[in-house]
Amino acid sequence: MENVLQHFRREEQPFIEQVVNMMREVEDRYAPKLTDFLDPRQQFIVDSIRRQYGDIDVASNGALDEVERKRLLLYPSYFVPTLEDFMMTVVEVQYPKKFVTLRHKDVLGSMMSLGIDRSKFGDIRVQDGSIQFVVATEVLDYVRANFTAIGKVKVHIEIVENPTNYFVQQEEWSSETLTVSSLRLDTVISAVFNISRQKSSSLIQSGKVKVNWTEKDQISLELQELDLISIRGLGRVKLLMIEGRTKKDKIRLQIGRLDVKN
Repeated sequence: MENVLQHFRREEQPFIEQVVNMMREVEDRYAPKLTDFLDPRQQFIVDSIRRQYGDIDVASNGALDEVERKRLLLYPSYFVPTLEDFMMTVVEVQYPKKFVTLRHKDVLGSMMSLGIDRSKFGDIRVQDGSIQFVVATEVLDYVRANFTAIGKVKVHIEIVENPTNYFVQQEEWSSETLTVSSLRLDTVISAVFNISRQKSSSLIQSGKVKVNWTEKDQISLELQELDLISIRGLGRVKLLMIEGRTKKDKIRLQIGRLDVKN
C-alpha cells in the first residue's frame, strides 16, 4: 500500500484514507459499498487502491453516456451488481425557455446553494437550452423540494423516466501528443495553449485555472495522469497519458482537448 500512496498528492490523502476504510468495510462485512459521484482522478485513485485487494471488484456508472462523474460500487467477487445498486436518478430542469436561457454554470451555482455536497450530483447536460443532471437518489426528495430557482428564474425538477430521453454528450474532444520540459502546471499550460510561461503563471495566480474542478494558484503544482485542467476563456484539457521521455529528456504527453464553443 505504501508504494501506491507515494504516487498521490498530499491533499489527496484524506480521500485515500476514506477509500481504504471503504475497502476494509467490504472485506469485513462481505457486502458492497457505494461511493458518491467521483471525478476521473478520484476514480483512478479508487481503482489503484482496489488493485491491492484481491477479493474486491469495482463497477462504475454515471447514468448518462460518456460521463465524467460516476458512482463506484466496491463489492466482494461473488456479488453481481445491478443498475439499481448505483442509486442514481436523471432529472430535467423545467423553466420558461422562451424568456431566458440557463447555462451549465447557472445550474451548478444553484446546486451548490442547496447545502448539498457536489459529490451528490453527477454530470450536467445542456442541450438547446434544456437541462438534465444526475442526482444521488438518497437526496432526490430534498433536491426536488428545494431546487426551485436558478438565479431569479423559477424552476422545477422532473424525473426523466425513460433512458432513451437522456441527453447525449455533445462535447467533442480531440487528442494530441506534445512534449514538455516538466509536469509543472505553468509549463504544461504554456505548451498546450502555446502561450508564454509568464502568461500561464499570470492565469494561475489570478484564479483562472482549475485542476480537477478545484481552483489552483500554485504555478509549480506537479500534474499527474487523468488530471483535468480548466482555464477560464481558453478551454479544458485532460492529461490522458504520460508516455515517457524523449531522447532529449523531454516528457511526452498525450492530452485530450475540449475547446471553448463560442
